[in-house]
Amino acid sequence: MITAEALIDLNAIKLNYQQLSQQNNHQPLIAVIKGDAYGHGAIKIAKALPNANKFAVARLEEALQLRHAGINQPILLLEGCFNGQDLQLASQFQLDITIHHHQQLIDLENYPLVNPVTVWVKVDTGMHRLGFSPYEISDVVARIRRTNKIKGEVGFISHFSNADEPDNPKTEQQIASFTRATQTYAGNKSIANSAGLLFWPHAHMDIARTGIALYGISPSAEHTGTDHNLTPVMTLTSRLIAIRKHAANEPVGYGEAWRSPTDTHIGVIAFGYGDGYPRLVPTNTPVYINGRTVPIVGRVSMDMMTVDLGSAHQDKVGDTVELWGQHLPIEHVAKNLGTIPYELTIKLTSRVHQRFIPEE
Repeated sequence: MITAEALIDLNAIKLNYQQLSQQNNHQPLIAVIKGDAYGHGAIKIAKALPNANKFAVARLEEALQLRHAGINQPILLLEGCFNGQDLQLASQFQLDITIHHHQQLIDLENYPLVNPVTVWVKVDTGMHRLGFSPYEISDVVARIRRTNKIKGEVGFISHFSNADEPDNPKTEQQIASFTRATQTYAGNKSIANSAGLLFWPHAHMDIARTGIALYGISPSAEHTGTDHNLTPVMTLTSRLIAIRKHAANEPVGYGEAWRSPTDTHIGVIAFGYGDGYPRLVPTNTPVYINGRTVPIVGRVSMDMMTVDLGSAHQDKVGDTVELWGQHLPIEHVAKNLGTIPYELTIKLTSRVHQRFIPEE
């Protein structure tokens, strides 16, 4: 019997892509599938989106896995290439590259390429992580053009730091900075991430990027994906493997971190930090069992967690437990844990069985 399982709904991915495309007024959309599609299975997700305009990943090895799996759509390397040899591979496999610092520009100037490459220049509009300052853009573009190694016009990309906060003035400042730095150039411009796509319509520009929203998850801690008419793609489940009577004032688990205030029943779930669930979960974090939520109690261990089923429960060993997904929004779980949904999905380990529907 499979216990820990992530059910990945490929129909939901298609619906979310359509919904986000409508949100973007049917302009081109980049589907971000870095980090194994945020833990959802990049190859399967890519194959479920044959009409996606472009995919984006962080690193070359992610893109090569997609190419070797037969994914032929354009793929953008968000971090670009880290040396000349990587640049040559990007050229060979016809990948879009991002240039965000001077060494990448020098590599483009100096290394021979088998194919011209589509180049995106990253503009630092206030994130202060990667990218050229706006005053450097004209010189960078001129040097890229002089290489005669590029396909089409130079594109431009930037990244929001606070777009999930609709009242934060930083986003307007970043939009203005990006516009000033790029408005004289004909190439495509992209600054909107999932939060930009959902909350800042005037930031959509030529092509927006959807990451977390593609998976039915809100980029804002104050919303769920369903608030944006998105469908959760992942439902994470396991099973009850034991139910025990538990007396009042008795502890459960390592360190005796929790004691029951009343007589109750403790359920033991086959899921722990060895599967990717955070160890230091706060007491009362919910899981969903048989139509209701019940609280996690005691410390999460490598293979198990314990929950308070109550004194009048009707649960049975073998019953399915939902840790997040269709009935329990991952956004609520993440907020309780003091983290973000991105971290929860991407940290699931290989011990969690992935099942895709519809199955091939």
